[in-house]
Amino acid sequence: MKKLFTTLSNIWKIQELKERILFTVMILLVYRFVSHVVLPGVDPSALGANEKSGILGLLDMFAGGSFSRVSILALGVMPYISASIVVQLLGIAVPTFQKMQKEGESGRKKLNQITRYLTVAITIVQSVGYVKTQVPAEAILPVMSQTMFYVVSTFVLTAGTLFVMWLGEKITDKGIGNGTSLIIMTGIIARLPQAISQEFSDKVGAASTGGGPVALVLEVVALFAIVMFTILIVQGVRKVPVQYAKKIVGNRQFGGVRQYIPLKVNAAGVMPIIFAQALMFIPGALIQFVPSLQGSWLIQFSNTTSLAYSLTFAFLIIAFTFFYTAITVNPTQMSDDMKKNGGFIPGVKPGFATSTFIDDVISKITFPGAVFLAIIAVLPSIAVKFGIKQEFAHFFGGTSLLILVGVVLDTLQQIESYLLMRHYDGLMKTGRVTGRTGVPAASSNAAL
Repeated sequence: MKKLFTTLSNIWKIQELKERILFTVMILLVYRFVSHVVLPGVDPSALGANEKSGILGLLDMFAGGSFSRVSILALGVMPYISASIVVQLLGIAVPTFQKMQKEGESGRKKLNQITRYLTVAITIVQSVGYVKTQVPAEAILPVMSQTMFYVVSTFVLTAGTLFVMWLGEKITDKGIGNGTSLIIMTGIIARLPQAISQEFSDKVGAASTGGGPVALVLEVVALFAIVMFTILIVQGVRKVPVQYAKKIVGNRQFGGVRQYIPLKVNAAGVMPIIFAQALMFIPGALIQFVPSLQGSWLIQFSNTTSLAYSLTFAFLIIAFTFFYTAITVNPTQMSDDMKKNGGFIPGVKPGFATSTFIDDVISKITFPGAVFLAIIAVLPSIAVKFGIKQEFAHFFGGTSLLILVGVVLDTLQQIESYLLMRHYDGLMKTGRVTGRTGVPAASSNAAL
Protein backbone atom coordinates (compact mmCIF):
# COMPACT_ATOMS: atom_id res chain seq x y z
CA MET A 1 0.00 0.00 0.00
CA LYS A 2 2.91 2.34 0.81
CA LYS A 3 4.40 1.71 -2.64
CA LEU A 4 1.06 2.57 -4.24
CA PHE A 5 0.90 5.98 -2.56
CA THR A 6 4.57 6.59 -3.38
CA THR A 7 3.93 5.80 -7.05
CA LEU A 8 0.89 8.10 -7.15
CA SER A 9 2.97 10.85 -5.55
CA ASN A 10 5.70 10.34 -8.16
CA ILE A 11 3.13 10.58 -10.96
CA TRP A 12 2.01 13.96 -9.63
CA LYS A 13 5.62 15.18 -9.38
CA ILE A 14 6.17 14.80 -13.14
CA GLN A 15 4.80 18.06 -14.53
CA GLU A 16 4.35 16.82 -18.10
CA LEU A 17 2.58 13.64 -17.00
CA LYS A 18 0.33 15.60 -14.62
CA GLU A 19 -0.67 17.99 -17.39
CA ARG A 20 -1.38 15.12 -19.78
CA ILE A 21 -3.57 13.32 -17.24
CA LEU A 22 -5.55 16.49 -16.42
CA PHE A 23 -5.97 17.24 -20.14
CA THR A 24 -7.24 13.70 -20.77
CA VAL A 25 -9.75 13.94 -17.90
CA MET A 26 -10.99 17.31 -19.20
CA ILE A 27 -11.52 15.96 -22.73
CA LEU A 28 -13.40 12.91 -21.40
CA LEU A 29 -15.64 15.17 -19.30
CA VAL A 30 -16.40 17.27 -22.39
CA TYR A 31 -17.26 14.09 -24.29
CA ARG A 32 -19.65 12.88 -21.56
CA PHE A 33 -21.30 16.31 -21.33
CA VAL A 34 -21.90 16.64 -25.08
CA SER A 35 -23.17 13.02 -25.28
CA HIS A 36 -26.31 14.12 -23.39
CA VAL A 37 -27.26 16.73 -26.02
CA VAL A 38 -30.08 15.33 -28.19
CA LEU A 39 -30.57 15.92 -31.90
CA PRO A 40 -32.25 19.20 -32.95
CA GLY A 41 -35.98 18.70 -33.37
CA VAL A 42 -36.22 15.72 -30.99
CA ASP A 43 -38.29 15.79 -27.78
CA PRO A 44 -36.23 14.00 -25.07
CA SER A 45 -39.30 13.39 -22.88
CA ALA A 46 -40.95 11.36 -25.67
CA LEU A 47 -38.05 8.91 -25.96
CA GLY A 48 -39.02 6.88 -22.89
CA ALA A 49 -36.84 3.90 -21.96
CA ASN A 50 -35.76 3.32 -25.59
CA GLU A 51 -33.35 0.53 -24.58
CA LYS A 52 -31.57 -1.38 -27.33
CA SER A 53 -30.70 -5.06 -27.61
CA GLY A 54 -28.58 -7.20 -29.92
CA ILE A 55 -26.10 -5.38 -32.12
CA LEU A 56 -27.86 -2.08 -31.37
CA GLY A 57 -27.29 -2.71 -27.67
CA LEU A 58 -23.62 -3.31 -28.41
CA LEU A 59 -23.39 0.00 -30.29
CA ASP A 60 -25.23 1.75 -27.46
CA MET A 61 -22.73 0.33 -24.97
CA PHE A 62 -19.76 1.58 -27.01
CA ALA A 63 -21.41 5.00 -27.29
CA GLY A 64 -22.05 5.22 -23.55
CA GLY A 65 -25.84 5.31 -23.97
CA SER A 66 -25.78 8.08 -26.60
CA PHE A 67 -27.30 5.74 -29.18
CA SER A 68 -30.50 5.19 -27.18
CA ARG A 69 -30.64 8.86 -26.06
CA VAL A 70 -30.69 10.03 -29.71
CA SER A 71 -27.70 12.21 -28.93
CA ILE A 72 -25.72 14.24 -31.44
CA LEU A 73 -22.90 11.76 -30.61
CA ALA A 74 -25.16 8.73 -31.12
CA LEU A 75 -22.81 7.02 -33.59
CA GLY A 76 -19.74 7.74 -31.48
CA VAL A 77 -16.43 6.46 -32.83
CA MET A 78 -17.85 3.29 -34.38
CA PRO A 79 -17.72 4.66 -37.98
CA TYR A 80 -14.05 5.52 -37.38
CA ILE A 81 -13.40 2.03 -35.99
CA SER A 82 -15.15 0.50 -39.02
CA ALA A 83 -13.08 2.63 -41.41
CA SER A 84 -9.87 1.67 -39.59
CA ILE A 85 -10.72 -2.03 -39.90
CA VAL A 86 -11.46 -1.64 -43.63
CA VAL A 87 -8.14 0.16 -44.23
CA GLN A 88 -6.32 -2.48 -42.19
CA LEU A 89 -7.84 -5.30 -44.26
CA LEU A 90 -7.05 -3.40 -47.48
CA GLY A 91 -3.45 -3.22 -46.30
CA ILE A 92 -3.39 -7.01 -46.32
CA ALA A 93 -5.08 -7.58 -49.69
CA VAL A 94 -4.31 -4.51 -51.87
CA PRO A 95 -0.69 -3.91 -53.04
CA THR A 96 -1.14 -0.11 -53.10
CA PHE A 97 -2.05 -0.05 -49.41
CA GLN A 98 0.76 -2.49 -48.62
CA LYS A 99 3.19 -0.09 -50.27
CA MET A 100 1.89 2.83 -48.18
CA GLN A 101 2.32 0.78 -45.01
CA LYS A 102 6.02 0.35 -45.85
CA GLU A 103 6.62 4.06 -46.55
CA GLY A 104 7.03 4.94 -42.90
CA GLU A 105 5.67 8.23 -41.57
CA SER A 106 4.54 9.56 -44.97
CA GLY A 107 2.65 6.33 -45.68
CA ARG A 108 1.02 6.43 -42.25
CA LYS A 109 -0.20 10.00 -42.91
CA LYS A 110 -1.73 8.91 -46.23
CA LEU A 111 -3.50 5.96 -44.60
CA ASN A 112 -4.81 8.22 -41.80
CA GLN A 113 -6.18 10.64 -44.38
CA ILE A 114 -7.89 7.81 -46.28
CA THR A 115 -9.33 6.55 -42.98
CA ARG A 116 -10.81 9.99 -42.24
CA TYR A 117 -12.45 10.29 -45.67
CA LEU A 118 -13.84 6.76 -45.34
CA THR A 119 -15.13 7.64 -41.86
CA VAL A 120 -17.14 10.54 -43.29
CA ALA A 121 -18.67 8.29 -45.98
CA ILE A 122 -19.58 5.54 -43.49
CA THR A 123 -20.99 8.07 -41.02
CA ILE A 124 -23.28 9.64 -43.64
CA VAL A 125 -24.71 6.24 -44.59
CA GLN A 126 -25.14 5.18 -40.96
CA SER A 127 -26.67 8.56 -40.03
CA VAL A 128 -29.43 8.20 -42.62
CA GLY A 129 -30.19 4.66 -41.43
CA TYR A 130 -30.10 5.70 -37.77
CA VAL A 131 -32.50 8.62 -38.18
CA LYS A 132 -34.99 6.58 -40.23
CA THR A 133 -35.01 3.48 -38.02
CA GLN A 134 -34.04 4.53 -34.48
CA VAL A 135 -35.70 7.92 -33.93
CA PRO A 136 -39.33 7.39 -32.81
CA ALA A 137 -41.84 9.33 -34.92
CA GLU A 138 -43.62 10.60 -31.79
CA ALA A 139 -40.35 12.12 -30.53
CA ILE A 140 -39.89 14.37 -33.60
CA LEU A 141 -41.10 17.92 -32.95
CA PRO A 142 -43.14 19.64 -35.72
CA VAL A 143 -40.65 22.49 -36.07
CA MET A 144 -39.45 21.42 -39.51
CA SER A 145 -40.48 19.12 -42.33
CA GLN A 146 -39.52 15.45 -42.17
CA THR A 147 -37.11 15.80 -45.10
CA MET A 148 -35.41 18.78 -43.48
CA PHE A 149 -35.17 16.88 -40.19
CA TYR A 150 -33.42 13.97 -41.97
CA VAL A 151 -30.97 16.32 -43.71
CA VAL A 152 -30.15 18.32 -40.58
CA SER A 153 -29.80 15.17 -38.45
CA THR A 154 -27.45 13.57 -40.98
CA PHE A 155 -25.19 16.63 -40.93
CA VAL A 156 -25.29 16.85 -37.12
CA LEU A 157 -24.57 13.14 -36.58
CA THR A 158 -21.67 13.26 -39.06
CA ALA A 159 -20.26 16.34 -37.34
CA GLY A 160 -20.70 14.59 -33.98
CA THR A 161 -18.66 11.59 -35.08
CA LEU A 162 -15.92 13.83 -36.48
CA PHE A 163 -15.94 15.76 -33.19
CA VAL A 164 -15.47 12.55 -31.19
CA MET A 165 -12.72 11.47 -33.58
CA TRP A 166 -11.02 14.85 -33.05
CA LEU A 167 -11.28 14.46 -29.26
CA GLY A 168 -9.64 11.05 -29.52
CA GLU A 169 -6.77 12.44 -31.59
CA LYS A 170 -6.26 15.25 -29.07
CA ILE A 171 -6.02 12.73 -26.23
CA THR A 172 -3.50 10.73 -28.26
CA ASP A 173 -1.39 13.82 -29.07
CA LYS A 174 -1.63 15.89 -25.87
CA GLY A 175 -3.01 13.41 -23.35
CA ILE A 176 -1.84 10.00 -22.16
CA GLY A 177 -2.48 8.29 -25.51
CA ASN A 178 -4.98 5.68 -26.72
CA GLY A 179 -7.56 8.42 -27.36
CA THR A 180 -10.17 6.39 -29.25
CA SER A 181 -9.84 3.46 -26.87
CA LEU A 182 -10.23 5.72 -23.82
CA ILE A 183 -13.40 7.26 -25.25
CA ILE A 184 -14.92 3.81 -25.79
CA MET A 185 -13.84 2.73 -22.30
CA THR A 186 -15.45 5.87 -20.83
CA GLY A 187 -18.73 5.00 -22.54
CA ILE A 188 -18.63 1.46 -21.16
CA ILE A 189 -17.72 2.51 -17.61
CA ALA A 190 -20.48 5.15 -17.67
CA ARG A 191 -23.00 2.30 -17.61
CA LEU A 192 -21.34 0.49 -14.70
CA PRO A 193 -22.92 2.50 -11.81
CA GLN A 194 -26.43 1.91 -13.18
CA ALA A 195 -25.68 -1.80 -13.69
CA ILE A 196 -24.39 -2.15 -10.11
CA SER A 197 -27.40 -0.26 -8.77
CA GLN A 198 -29.82 -2.55 -10.62
CA GLU A 199 -27.99 -5.66 -9.42
CA PHE A 200 -27.93 -4.38 -5.83
CA SER A 201 -31.66 -3.65 -5.92
CA ASP A 202 -32.35 -7.07 -7.41
CA LYS A 203 -30.40 -8.90 -4.69
CA VAL A 204 -30.84 -6.88 -1.49
CA GLY A 205 -33.18 -4.01 -2.37
CA ALA A 206 -36.84 -3.53 -1.60
CA ALA A 207 -37.83 -5.22 -4.88
CA SER A 208 -35.39 -8.11 -4.37
CA THR A 209 -36.11 -11.30 -6.32
CA GLY A 210 -33.88 -13.42 -4.06
CA GLY A 211 -30.25 -14.22 -3.50
CA GLY A 212 -29.43 -11.74 -0.78
CA PRO A 213 -26.07 -10.16 0.07
CA VAL A 214 -24.26 -13.52 -0.09
CA ALA A 215 -25.13 -13.91 -3.78
CA LEU A 216 -24.01 -10.33 -4.45
CA VAL A 217 -20.65 -10.93 -2.77
CA LEU A 218 -20.15 -14.15 -4.76
CA GLU A 219 -20.88 -12.25 -7.98
CA VAL A 220 -18.26 -9.61 -7.13
CA VAL A 221 -15.69 -12.31 -6.29
CA ALA A 222 -16.46 -14.12 -9.57
CA LEU A 223 -16.11 -10.85 -11.52
CA PHE A 224 -12.76 -10.15 -9.86
CA ALA A 225 -11.50 -13.67 -10.74
CA ILE A 226 -12.63 -13.27 -14.37
CA VAL A 227 -10.86 -9.90 -14.66
CA MET A 228 -7.62 -11.39 -13.24
CA PHE A 229 -7.82 -14.32 -15.67
CA THR A 230 -8.43 -11.92 -18.57
CA ILE A 231 -5.39 -9.83 -17.62
CA LEU A 232 -3.29 -13.00 -17.45
CA ILE A 233 -4.25 -14.07 -20.96
CA VAL A 234 -4.11 -10.58 -22.51
CA GLN A 235 -0.54 -10.11 -21.24
CA GLY A 236 0.53 -13.67 -22.08
CA VAL A 237 3.35 -13.98 -24.63
CA ARG A 238 5.50 -16.76 -26.03
CA LYS A 239 9.07 -15.44 -26.15
CA VAL A 240 10.99 -16.77 -29.16
CA PRO A 241 14.75 -16.15 -28.63
CA VAL A 242 16.66 -14.39 -31.43
CA GLN A 243 20.46 -14.18 -31.62
CA TYR A 244 22.09 -11.40 -33.67
CA ALA A 245 25.49 -11.91 -35.28
CA LYS A 246 28.45 -9.82 -34.19
CA LYS A 247 29.73 -7.08 -36.50
CA ILE A 248 33.01 -5.23 -35.90
CA VAL A 249 33.26 -1.81 -37.56
CA GLY A 250 36.55 -0.12 -36.73
CA ASN A 251 37.01 -0.40 -32.97
CA ARG A 252 33.32 -0.87 -32.29
CA GLN A 253 31.29 -4.04 -32.00
CA PHE A 254 27.66 -4.15 -33.15
CA GLY A 255 25.16 -6.94 -32.62
CA GLY A 256 26.01 -10.08 -30.72
CA VAL A 257 23.03 -9.55 -28.41
CA ARG A 258 20.23 -11.96 -27.63
CA GLN A 259 16.69 -10.68 -27.84
CA TYR A 260 13.29 -12.28 -28.31
CA ILE A 261 10.15 -12.00 -30.42
CA PRO A 262 7.06 -11.66 -28.16
CA LEU A 263 4.29 -13.66 -29.84
CA LYS A 264 0.95 -12.84 -28.22
CA VAL A 265 -1.31 -15.63 -27.00
CA ASN A 266 -4.25 -13.40 -27.94
CA ALA A 267 -2.89 -11.70 -31.07
CA ALA A 268 -6.35 -11.14 -32.57
CA GLY A 269 -7.69 -8.97 -29.72
CA VAL A 270 -11.46 -8.40 -29.74
CA MET A 271 -11.88 -8.60 -33.52
CA PRO A 272 -13.01 -12.29 -33.65
CA ILE A 273 -15.79 -11.54 -31.16
CA ILE A 274 -16.96 -8.54 -33.19
CA PHE A 275 -16.97 -10.53 -36.45
CA ALA A 276 -18.76 -13.48 -34.82
CA GLN A 277 -21.38 -11.21 -33.23
CA ALA A 278 -22.10 -9.63 -36.61
CA LEU A 279 -22.91 -13.08 -38.03
CA MET A 280 -24.93 -14.19 -35.00
CA PHE A 281 -27.25 -11.19 -35.36
CA ILE A 282 -28.30 -12.34 -38.86
CA PRO A 283 -30.88 -14.95 -37.69
CA GLY A 284 -32.59 -12.41 -35.45
CA ALA A 285 -32.73 -9.88 -38.30
CA LEU A 286 -34.23 -12.49 -40.65
CA ILE A 287 -36.92 -13.38 -38.11
CA GLN A 288 -37.72 -9.69 -37.64
CA PHE A 289 -38.12 -8.99 -41.37
CA VAL A 290 -39.67 -12.35 -42.35
CA PRO A 291 -42.58 -13.08 -39.94
CA SER A 292 -43.08 -16.59 -41.38
CA LEU A 293 -39.77 -17.64 -39.75
CA GLN A 294 -41.07 -16.92 -36.23
CA GLY A 295 -41.63 -20.60 -35.44
CA SER A 296 -38.63 -22.00 -37.36
CA TRP A 297 -35.39 -23.47 -35.98
CA LEU A 298 -33.75 -20.06 -36.41
CA ILE A 299 -35.54 -18.84 -33.28
CA GLN A 300 -33.00 -20.61 -31.03
CA PHE A 301 -30.18 -18.59 -32.60
CA SER A 302 -31.89 -15.30 -31.75
CA ASN A 303 -31.87 -16.15 -28.03
CA THR A 304 -28.45 -15.19 -26.66
CA THR A 305 -28.85 -17.46 -23.63
CA SER A 306 -29.65 -20.67 -25.57
CA LEU A 307 -27.16 -23.53 -25.79
CA ALA A 308 -27.25 -23.55 -29.60
CA TYR A 309 -26.42 -19.84 -29.72
CA SER A 310 -23.53 -20.17 -27.26
CA LEU A 311 -21.96 -23.19 -29.00
CA THR A 312 -22.25 -21.63 -32.47
CA PHE A 313 -20.94 -18.31 -31.19
CA ALA A 314 -17.93 -20.03 -29.57
CA PHE A 315 -17.15 -22.02 -32.74
CA LEU A 316 -17.25 -18.87 -34.90
CA ILE A 317 -14.94 -17.03 -32.51
CA ILE A 318 -12.36 -19.84 -32.61
CA ALA A 319 -12.53 -19.93 -36.43
CA PHE A 320 -12.24 -16.13 -36.76
CA THR A 321 -9.33 -16.06 -34.28
CA PHE A 322 -7.28 -18.39 -36.48
CA PHE A 323 -8.33 -16.47 -39.61
CA TYR A 324 -7.56 -13.00 -38.23
CA THR A 325 -4.24 -14.13 -36.75
CA ALA A 326 -3.26 -15.69 -40.09
CA ILE A 327 -3.88 -12.49 -42.05
CA THR A 328 -2.32 -10.09 -39.54
CA VAL A 329 0.77 -12.03 -38.38
CA ASN A 330 3.15 -12.79 -41.26
CA PRO A 331 5.86 -15.36 -40.30
CA THR A 332 7.54 -15.04 -43.72
CA GLN A 333 8.01 -11.28 -43.33
CA MET A 334 9.26 -11.74 -39.76
CA SER A 335 11.80 -14.30 -41.01
CA ASP A 336 12.97 -12.01 -43.84
CA ASP A 337 13.36 -9.01 -41.52
CA MET A 338 15.29 -11.13 -39.06
CA LYS A 339 17.61 -12.37 -41.83
CA LYS A 340 18.25 -8.83 -43.14
CA ASN A 341 19.29 -7.68 -39.66
CA GLY A 342 21.62 -10.63 -39.14
CA GLY A 343 19.39 -12.40 -36.64
CA PHE A 344 18.53 -16.08 -36.29
CA ILE A 345 16.67 -18.37 -33.93
CA PRO A 346 19.17 -20.69 -32.17
CA GLY A 347 18.92 -24.20 -33.60
CA VAL A 348 16.79 -23.11 -36.59
CA LYS A 349 18.13 -22.39 -40.07
CA PRO A 350 17.40 -18.90 -41.50
CA GLY A 351 14.83 -18.49 -44.25
CA PHE A 352 12.06 -21.00 -44.84
CA ALA A 353 12.88 -23.09 -41.74
CA THR A 354 12.58 -20.00 -39.52
CA SER A 355 9.27 -19.03 -41.13
CA THR A 356 7.92 -22.56 -40.60
CA PHE A 357 9.09 -22.57 -36.97
CA ILE A 358 7.41 -19.23 -36.19
CA ASP A 359 4.21 -20.34 -37.95
CA ASP A 360 4.17 -23.56 -35.89
CA VAL A 361 4.61 -21.62 -32.64
CA ILE A 362 1.84 -19.19 -33.58
CA SER A 363 -0.52 -22.08 -34.40
CA LYS A 364 0.14 -23.72 -31.04
CA ILE A 365 -0.42 -20.61 -28.92
CA THR A 366 -3.39 -19.37 -30.99
CA PHE A 367 -5.58 -22.32 -30.01
CA PRO A 368 -5.62 -21.59 -26.25
CA GLY A 369 -6.06 -17.90 -27.10
CA ALA A 370 -9.06 -18.74 -29.29
CA VAL A 371 -10.61 -20.95 -26.61
CA PHE A 372 -10.10 -18.15 -24.09
CA LEU A 373 -11.91 -15.66 -26.34
CA ALA A 374 -14.78 -18.12 -26.81
CA ILE A 375 -15.13 -18.62 -23.04
CA ILE A 376 -15.00 -14.87 -22.36
CA ALA A 377 -17.63 -14.24 -25.07
CA VAL A 378 -20.20 -16.69 -23.67
CA LEU A 379 -19.66 -15.76 -20.00
CA PRO A 380 -22.36 -13.00 -20.04
CA SER A 381 -24.92 -15.57 -21.24
CA ILE A 382 -23.85 -17.96 -18.47
CA ALA A 383 -24.08 -15.11 -15.94
CA VAL A 384 -27.69 -14.40 -17.01
CA LYS A 385 -28.50 -18.10 -16.53
CA PHE A 386 -27.30 -17.77 -12.91
CA GLY A 387 -29.72 -14.91 -12.25
CA ILE A 388 -27.48 -11.91 -12.89
CA LYS A 389 -29.17 -8.91 -14.49
CA GLN A 390 -28.42 -8.34 -18.17
CA GLU A 391 -26.82 -4.92 -17.61
CA PHE A 392 -24.38 -6.24 -14.99
CA ALA A 393 -23.75 -9.49 -16.90
CA HIS A 394 -22.17 -7.50 -19.77
CA PHE A 395 -19.17 -6.83 -17.52
CA PHE A 396 -18.57 -10.55 -16.91
CA GLY A 397 -17.09 -11.02 -20.37
CA GLY A 398 -17.50 -10.27 -24.04
CA THR A 399 -16.21 -7.26 -25.91
CA SER A 400 -16.74 -4.82 -23.04
CA LEU A 401 -14.49 -6.70 -20.59
CA LEU A 402 -11.70 -7.19 -23.15
CA ILE A 403 -11.78 -3.51 -24.10
CA LEU A 404 -11.75 -2.38 -20.47
CA VAL A 405 -8.83 -4.64 -19.55
CA GLY A 406 -6.88 -3.82 -22.72
CA VAL A 407 -7.29 -0.05 -22.44
CA VAL A 408 -6.40 0.01 -18.73
CA LEU A 409 -3.25 -2.03 -19.41
CA ASP A 410 -2.24 0.25 -22.29
CA THR A 411 -2.82 3.37 -20.17
CA LEU A 412 -0.79 1.95 -17.28
CA GLN A 413 1.94 1.14 -19.79
CA GLN A 414 2.04 4.75 -20.95
CA ILE A 415 2.23 6.03 -17.36
CA GLU A 416 4.95 3.53 -16.47
CA SER A 417 7.05 4.66 -19.42
CA TYR A 418 6.98 8.25 -18.08
CA LEU A 419 7.96 7.04 -14.59
CA LEU A 420 10.88 4.99 -15.90
CA MET A 421 12.12 7.81 -18.14
CA ARG A 422 12.23 10.09 -15.08
CA HIS A 423 14.08 7.36 -13.10
CA TYR A 424 11.17 6.61 -10.80
CA ASP A 425 10.00 3.14 -9.84
CA GLY A 426 7.45 1.57 -12.18
CA LEU A 427 3.91 0.60 -11.30
CA MET A 428 4.92 -2.95 -10.38
CA LYS A 429 7.64 -4.27 -8.09
CA THR A 430 8.61 -6.96 -10.59
CA GLY A 431 8.02 -7.27 -14.33
CA ARG A 432 6.57 -4.74 -16.71
CA VAL A 433 3.09 -3.78 -17.81
CA THR A 434 3.02 -5.03 -21.41
CA GLY A 435 -0.43 -3.87 -22.50
CA ARG A 436 -2.08 -5.53 -25.47
CA THR A 437 0.69 -5.16 -27.99
CA GLY A 438 3.64 -6.86 -26.37
CA VAL A 439 6.06 -4.10 -27.40
CA PRO A 440 7.74 -1.31 -25.40
CA ALA A 441 5.45 1.46 -24.26
CA ALA A 442 7.07 4.06 -26.49
CA SER A 443 5.87 2.27 -29.60
CA SER A 444 2.62 0.86 -28.29
CA ASN A 445 -0.17 0.63 -30.81
CA ALA A 446 -3.37 2.20 -29.54
CA ALA A 447 -5.67 0.57 -32.08
CA LEU A 448 -8.43 -1.73 -30.88
